[in-house]
Amino acid sequence: MTAKSSYTADPAQIGQAISNRTVALVGLMGAGKSTVGRRLAEALGRQFYDSDNEIEKAAGLSISDIFSLHGEDEFRRGERRVLERLLSEAPHVLATGGGAYLNPETRDLLRDKAITIWLNADLETLWRRVSRRSHRPLLRADDPKGVLGRLLDERSPIYEKADLVVTSVEGPHRATVNSILQALDEWSQTHND
Repeated sequence: MTAKSSYTADPAQIGQAISNRTVALVGLMGAGKSTVGRRLAEALGRQFYDSDNEIEKAAGLSISDIFSLHGEDEFRRGERRVLERLLSEAPHVLATGGGAYLNPETRDLLRDKAITIWLNADLETLWRRVSRRSHRPLLRADDPKGVLGRLLDERSPIYEKADLVVTSVEGPHRATVNSILQALDEWSQTHND
């Protein structure tokens, strides 16, 4: 689904239609989960949480430090605990870490408690966004763009299992937010909870 500037749904009406569900954004690093998620939460009048930020608060360490000191497996265990806590709170908008949705138990948890949306972006868009910053532990490699491409290839079949797929486009974040609102509007019309 691409951005449609002519789409004008009432975010309050959409929020009411999905009032008992958290909206969880999944996808690869650089897809815009946090940036778009904040704007989506504002449009829906909801709280916004970034699971990576919440993990850092809970651990008292940066994501990079958790990876360095404890490894990815321990990070994933902590991530799952944080997501369980967040999903027990009032419905909100949640940006998940790039690997969160890969774990089958975490994926089931998100499916049970949230509407999952894969923010899908092509490799060039992802690379432009992530190459601006150096805090990504999985990209600390000789060929970070190659690593990102492999992650995209490996993870896309899993991300496709999300309830909705929305393309994360270059340009104003409002376009992606509008695409998400349209997808949520359509979803709510066929999934009366």
